[in-house]
Amino acid sequence: MTTKHGKILSYIESLPVGEKISVRTIAKQLDVSEGTAYRAIKDAEMKGLVSTIQRVGTIRIEKKRKESIENLTFSQIVNIIEGDVLGGSKGLDKVLNKFIIGAMTEDAMIRYITKGSLMIVGNREPAQKLALENGAAVLITGGFDTSHEIVELADRLELPLIKTSYDSFTVATMINRAMTDQLIKKEIMLTEDIYTPIEKTDYLTTENTVMDYRRLNEKSGHMRFPVVNKQKRLVGIVTAKDVIGKPDRMSIERVMTRNPFYARTHMSVASVAHTMIWDGLEVMPVLADDLTLKGIVSRQDVMKAMQSAQRQPQMGDTIADQINQLLEISESEENGVVYKFPVTPQMTNSVGTISFGVLSEVISDAVYQFLTFMDKRNAVVEQMNLHYFKMIQMGSEIVIEPKVFDMGRKSARLDVNVYAENIPVAKAVLVCQIMQRT
Repeated sequence: MTTKHGKILSYIESLPVGEKISVRTIAKQLDVSEGTAYRAIKDAEMKGLVSTIQRVGTIRIEKKRKESIENLTFSQIVNIIEGDVLGGSKGLDKVLNKFIIGAMTEDAMIRYITKGSLMIVGNREPAQKLALENGAAVLITGGFDTSHEIVELADRLELPLIKTSYDSFTVATMINRAMTDQLIKKEIMLTEDIYTPIEKTDYLTTENTVMDYRRLNEKSGHMRFPVVNKQKRLVGIVTAKDVIGKPDRMSIERVMTRNPFYARTHMSVASVAHTMIWDGLEVMPVLADDLTLKGIVSRQDVMKAMQSAQRQPQMGDTIADQINQLLEISESEENGVVYKFPVTPQMTNSVGTISFGVLSEVISDAVYQFLTFMDKRNAVVEQMNLHYFKMIQMGSEIVIEPKVFDMGRKSARLDVNVYAENIPVAKAVLVCQIMQRT
């Protein structure tokens, strides 16, 4: 039987994109309380179904799907190179393994052709035929067409035959870029990747007592447990401080903390970490769409995940990775630890000075490394105020000098000076979250 919460979510999902919704309207149309409607709308916002815009209200938006780039198909290649499919359309869903540029004779070419590969070639029909007969798709560059015989062969073998107006070098660069994106390993980690499932989770029910908590505490060694009702829906969380001085026979429902923070499987580890840090949480329940308990995620799980992501090897470099590789730590007698960064052509804008976004990333990276150097872990920039005094030219080397002027248990504030040729060129003030083992 569909719950009221599920019914509201289904209704919201059925609305056209751009439709404005409100708590009062949904409560009236679906005959539910405004509290139930409000919770469902907030849940829809977390799922990416609606968005709240200031001075406009809450509107239905198109849900963004998490794109999978694990496999690059010929269909995606067609979109990347703005190509036209001449034949073999049934094979567009096949996966591309590698590409070859056919700038050689047919006899020399044969050793490089493998099944699942893509032969990039001009208006050379013998080479096109050779590639198709050996299991490779064909991409014809320069906007050339081909014969009816080659098209029929591609259809019969179900191997894509594509043409594009770009030249071979441009096409190879575009495909290589797409394959590099495919190889970037540091993906956004979600809660579903790290949480402990309910089968391995200790929890209590509203029918349990304080004595049941104490027994479970002795058995597991943990001090925080989710509390669920008969339908396994989360109703609260109970900790050691909740049961101190309470009689053994008292119901857990009377001592638990109601409406606790919780996570969903689709939430990023970073967003969960943010909540845990600022609200001092050690454990967060993980819920399904119908609010039933799926498991828990602990602060320890979050820390391990973030540290693992930082250590993960890269097969394709992002801009952030390139910055990290170029940033060098140095020591200054006057200022202690400083960081040096060379401004390469890739890091500049159209007028040859360092991009504002790159400078922000360089400063953030220097601060991460600086806090790690100070034996802190998993710093996340919460706020940055960056002031750019002078243009930083391509080919110059900048020196980043971070200093902590306020350090707390959960956050740090830093003052960062940036120099080029010993002249101040920028200054930033950063507020960072800090996650430490407790």
